[in-house]
Amino acid sequence: MSSGDESAVLWLDQIQEAILTANQDEEEALTMSGAVAHINKTVEEGDSQNTLQALQIPSAGLRAVHPDCADSYQADLAHRQTMNASKGSSDGVWVKHSIKDSYDYFYNLETGQGTWEEPEGFEQKGAQLSKEEIQNVVNSVTAEYNREQLWLANESFVTQLQARIRGYLFRRKHSQRMEYLHQQEPHVVAIQASWRGYRQRKIYITRINLLQKSVASVVKIQSIVKMWKAKRKYNQRLQFFREHEKEIVKIQAFLKANKARDDYRTLTGASDPPLSVVRKFVHLLEQSPLDLQEEQEVTQLREEVVTKIRSNQQMEKDLNLMDIKIGLLVKNRITLQDVVSHSKKMKNKKNKTSHDDQTAGDGLGIKGLSKGKRRKLEAYQHLFYLLQTIPSYLAKLIFQMPQNKSTKFMDTVIFTLYNYASNQREEYLLLKLFKTALEEEINSKVDQIQDIVTGNPTVIKMVVSFNRGARGHNTLRQLLAPVVKEIIDNKSLGINTNPVDVYKAWVNQLETATGEASKLPYEVTPEQAMSHEEVRNRLQASSVALRSATDKVLNSIVSSLDNIPYGMRYIAKVLKNSLHEKFPEASEDELLKIVGNLLYYRYMNPAIVAPDGFDIIDMSAGGQLHLDQRRNLGSVAKMLQHAAASKLFEGENAHMTPMNKYISQTYEKFRSFFQAACDVPEPEERFNVDEYSDMVTLSKPVIYISIEEIINTHSLLLEHLEAISPDRNDLLHELLQDLGDVPDVEAFLGEGAVDPDEPNREGALSQLAKTEISLTLTSKFELLEGDDKDFKTLMTKTKKLIVDVIRIQHGETLPEILETPATASQESEHTKIVQRRADQDAQTPAGLKSSQAVLEDSQLPLEQKKRKILRNLRNLEQAGLSTASNNYQELINDIAKDIRYQRRYRQRRKAELTKLQQTLTALNSKTAFFQEQMNYYDTYIKACLDNLNRKNSRRSIKMDSKGEEKGSKKWKPQSLKYTAARLHEKGVILEIEGLQTNQFKNVMFDISPTEEVGDFEVKAKFMGVEMEKVQLHFQDLLQLQYEGVAVMKMFDKAKVNVNLLIFLLNKKFYGK
Repeated sequence: MSSGDESAVLWLDQIQEAILTANQDEEEALTMSGAVAHINKTVEEGDSQNTLQALQIPSAGLRAVHPDCADSYQADLAHRQTMNASKGSSDGVWVKHSIKDSYDYFYNLETGQGTWEEPEGFEQKGAQLSKEEIQNVVNSVTAEYNREQLWLANESFVTQLQARIRGYLFRRKHSQRMEYLHQQEPHVVAIQASWRGYRQRKIYITRINLLQKSVASVVKIQSIVKMWKAKRKYNQRLQFFREHEKEIVKIQAFLKANKARDDYRTLTGASDPPLSVVRKFVHLLEQSPLDLQEEQEVTQLREEVVTKIRSNQQMEKDLNLMDIKIGLLVKNRITLQDVVSHSKKMKNKKNKTSHDDQTAGDGLGIKGLSKGKRRKLEAYQHLFYLLQTIPSYLAKLIFQMPQNKSTKFMDTVIFTLYNYASNQREEYLLLKLFKTALEEEINSKVDQIQDIVTGNPTVIKMVVSFNRGARGHNTLRQLLAPVVKEIIDNKSLGINTNPVDVYKAWVNQLETATGEASKLPYEVTPEQAMSHEEVRNRLQASSVALRSATDKVLNSIVSSLDNIPYGMRYIAKVLKNSLHEKFPEASEDELLKIVGNLLYYRYMNPAIVAPDGFDIIDMSAGGQLHLDQRRNLGSVAKMLQHAAASKLFEGENAHMTPMNKYISQTYEKFRSFFQAACDVPEPEERFNVDEYSDMVTLSKPVIYISIEEIINTHSLLLEHLEAISPDRNDLLHELLQDLGDVPDVEAFLGEGAVDPDEPNREGALSQLAKTEISLTLTSKFELLEGDDKDFKTLMTKTKKLIVDVIRIQHGETLPEILETPATASQESEHTKIVQRRADQDAQTPAGLKSSQAVLEDSQLPLEQKKRKILRNLRNLEQAGLSTASNNYQELINDIAKDIRYQRRYRQRRKAELTKLQQTLTALNSKTAFFQEQMNYYDTYIKACLDNLNRKNSRRSIKMDSKGEEKGSKKWKPQSLKYTAARLHEKGVILEIEGLQTNQFKNVMFDISPTEEVGDFEVKAKFMGVEMEKVQLHFQDLLQLQYEGVAVMKMFDKAKVNVNLLIFLLNKKFYGK
């Protein structure tokens, strides 16, 4: 068809493109029709998953197909098919589709072919869904699903929105209702009140009528319910207590402890503690079985300690004598047989210990059962109690004896009498003796203040010996052992301040190094030695080392003030005060130098110089310090000695003058130390002991003393009685009259103790005289029956009675208790206590029993005790010791004080028990050491004998059957006789009191050796008449020389030069 327009003409390409497009549309229409037919088919089959797969076929061209909507797709499509089937024909095979909304395309369901032209007799199959219908269903289902998912995603917001809307609506409704009710409130209240009143009245009337009809039942029910509730509450409370029993016990204990502490603070702190508080603690005054047990242990340990001390002292003396004998043997002054004999004696003493113990317990002696022997024993117990408690007797006796006797008397009898101060009571009494004796010696024998330093005062010697012995050994060891051991162990330390020794050591070192003789002279003076620079350098190094070592020892001393024994400090205080009293013009420095002489020079210095000799360091038997170690210690001790005395170096020690500044500085430290050392309380305050303490202590004092010491003491008291106690009415005279004459050893031990036919009867008696017995000391004059003149004693007895009464009867005041009659139950309880005491006292050892007067009072019935208390109170009130107006508070205060003292006494007893155990351990250790030394000496002697026998020398010892040497004569040195004038020329005797020098020719001294090696007997004769004799111990002279004592007194009249006397004895008797 031609339009006449050339631009409308189709070109071949356009035609070809149109053909291709048409073909493509044909193909797409066919594919789409097939897909739609397939979808209809799967829908008819009813499988949603197949339907979903068919919908997702790309050729179907459907959009928005969602897998989660498969079931919904199936349901809706099936429903649409059903609807279409009811409208259209079911016989047709053709389906018409609209392509691109412009063309119709017909698809044959049977053949699967399609055409663009409508077939003949075309009839649309009604059940078939078109693409548009399927797409609409898919869109609808998917849209619904998406909306549902949207709501689900925003469910919380929707819920919140709904809640807010509902809340708003409800609040609005509520507000409207509340507003209405507020407006109608008066009417509402009136209606409610009227209704409630009516209802309550009706209930009340009904209830009243019921209760009135059932009163009996109601009462019964109420009682049952109340009982059940009470039981339930009680059981609950009881169960609660059972579940918390431990907590309840703790709370009760806490409350009781608090109350007890408050009461105890009142007892100890209040000036007037009430009777109700004191009553709670009076049971503490009762002696329990534990108290008795501890007292027995203390007594037993004290006996062992005292016995061990005496045994060790004897062993030490024997070993010292053995030292001397071996030394003399080495120098050929005695024979080996003398040494062997002494060794056998030591062994025999040791072996006889057990025999002596058996003898001491023999019933034939003074401890026999006869009345006379018992009276004799009690008389000695009374005598030694008096000597122990009144120090003036022994203090005077010491100075009535020659010095050698007094020294031995002090070392044996006095220390034994006080049990070596093994408890606080005996330490207190011993210190009182030291104080009295020292004051006596200063007043009677010290003419110048320096006599204490230059002489050898008896009491000072005794105090130092005691505190450096077994009692104070541990203290001195603790004080000095660490620093002394440090100096000894320092191998590089070499202190030598002697320029000549330093010079010689330097020359020897040069010759050893070079191998050639030195051109320097061997013998030089100190000044010549100091001219060498090397000597000065070495002395400077020694001085530095000396200062360092001295500082260590000094610091150890001044920092250990509390370790110094109280006894030493107290005697230092007494010494200072006594000297100040006698020499008031003496300066404080002079007095402190005297104190320093006691505390440092006499007490500490020897232990520093010879620590092995004073058991400061442990040494094996036969071991000894090296010479350099001794020189180091000696140099330190010399420095401290100069510092303590503020003595500067000069004269022979001029080379030490650079040390004088150091000496002055050290003295200032020492001065403060000595001042502080003297600042101690009195023994009464320190030990809380007075003359009445023995009345309240449980155990009586017991001493262990040998028969020989008892006889010697008795003899000395009779010999010097007029000087000791001029007053014939004195107690001492009465006790000595009770004793009569001095008995001999056999009287003590009983007849037959030694066989009369014994050939060596005297020697056996002498050995038995060393037998020790125990004396339980009691006072003859304490608590006499009916003796109420001593109001102190009366008060003590009254307090004991009051304690017994207030323990049974209660009351606010003492008069109230005494005026209230005791009930039968109280009397019964009191009788039980008395019986229990009697049973306990029957089992108590004799030494721990109370006095008879106290026991008689304690056994009175309760009412009789009260009547006796009232009588005693009237006597005490008349004496001004108590007052009825304050309900006798003075006695209550004293009882409270006794309770506090009893507690402290128990504490001290425990401490004493521990201390005694420690002391016994130390003594056993020392015994073992002495035994080791004895074994060492035995080995040495055996070696000497073996050597002599092996060499078969002429000096070998041959014994006959009697134990004497054959073919040898025992060497017996002759005695020496000198006039005093001759000894004065030699410088041995300096002066004799009361005798002019021109009369010295009339005095003759006879010096002769005794059987004991090292002992000499010196007799003094005037005009041929023997005046006095004294025992001289060579060992004592060496000790005095060692301590630097140049002058001593002999016969208490002659002043003797110690060094020249030693020289004379060495020259004449030992050939030195």
